[in-house]
Amino acid sequence: MTQSDEIRQIQAAARRIRQNVERVIVGKEAVIDLLMVALLCEGHVLFEDVPGIGKTTLAKSLARSLGCSFQRIQFTPDLLPSDITGITFYNQKKGEFEFRPGPLLTQVVLADEINRATPRTQSALLEAMEERQISVERETMLLPRPFIVIATQNPVELEGTFPLPEAQLDRFLLRLRLDYPSRSEERLILQRFREEQPLQELTPVLDAADLQQLQKSIRRVRVEPSVESYIVELVRATRTHNAVELGVSPRGTLALYRASQGYAAIHGRSYVIPDDVKRMASSVLAHRLIATSQSRLHGRLMEQIIEEVLHIVAVPVES
Repeated sequence: MTQSDEIRQIQAAARRIRQNVERVIVGKEAVIDLLMVALLCEGHVLFEDVPGIGKTTLAKSLARSLGCSFQRIQFTPDLLPSDITGITFYNQKKGEFEFRPGPLLTQVVLADEINRATPRTQSALLEAMEERQISVERETMLLPRPFIVIATQNPVELEGTFPLPEAQLDRFLLRLRLDYPSRSEERLILQRFREEQPLQELTPVLDAADLQQLQKSIRRVRVEPSVESYIVELVRATRTHNAVELGVSPRGTLALYRASQGYAAIHGRSYVIPDDVKRMASSVLAHRLIATSQSRLHGRLMEQIIEEVLHIVAVPVES
């Protein structure tokens, strides 16, 4: 199979998933595309937005569009690491110890209100996200592939929450926001959910084996040296920006590289252009920055800093 055939397959798969999810989610095509990028790049996603905006519904819609196993975990302060990884117990009938797997041993995990869990439970999830494995009773078990965590958190309500540490935020490929729908979109939501629940009617349009093949194809999307340099310069510019205390790490550089490949592929290109990098920069890099106290005092958002960096760094010109 030629690379152009692979790109056509990726674009067709992205279109099928987008159309399927849009049967439930109204007016969020751009966000669905970014979610597809994360899926193809084997990256995790953090949805950060106010309650009732559709974060959980979108995650469920994606899961139902894939022929993958799915589990939803409602994070609470009393949730223990063993509640998500599983436990080893003694089976008296068999006279031996057995492992009872937790909800983390699945392919698509919805971690709802992740910042309500204690740091101890968050660290168990961190191992799964980074290493694609879990540790129980000193034994290590590999997670099924593909494996993606879609987490949600409410940035407004802070009482009874445990903010995610920078180390865990860095494990998310993308941080996304849905924002409020437009007036016409909100009316369409009323009409669509008036008599039925379209989420229950969704069926898979892509199976796990095909998804894994597409994930391998993504890595063959070409990135010219000039675009590679552009990615590096963008990341390095975050480390010297006067509003930033701690800039993006090399993990963020690689994340931007992979995400740009994914974004190019779902739009039918076998090569990355600077506009792909610019489109992905905020979603990939903003949550990896730590602003200075002065910047936070003046209410500067990380996304604004990334926009400033994009204006500072020169865009490569085609030769």
